[in-house]
Amino acid sequence: MKNEASQVSRRKLVGWLGVFSVFAAIGAAFLPKKEKESGKIKMLTQDGKLVEIDASLLADNKQKVSDKELQNWVKR
Repeated sequence: MKNEASQVSRRKLVGWLGVFSVFAAIGAAFLPKKEKESGKIKMLTQDGKLVEIDASLLADNKQKVSDKELQNWVKR
């Protein structure tokens, strides 16, 4: 008898957690999404200075830099 009562209360708990998680997921879907700023981007120069430049000045060819290119780019 005691075991059945604990199983029922556990089932209720799991059920309520499921209901709350569904409401949380629905609520998260309606939150306003942050738009990416297209104004300025922060970048690091060769001599270690942090500068902000317009995103419109950057090229759209996003290629990964190889290790050799990166090592040759950094001046010591």
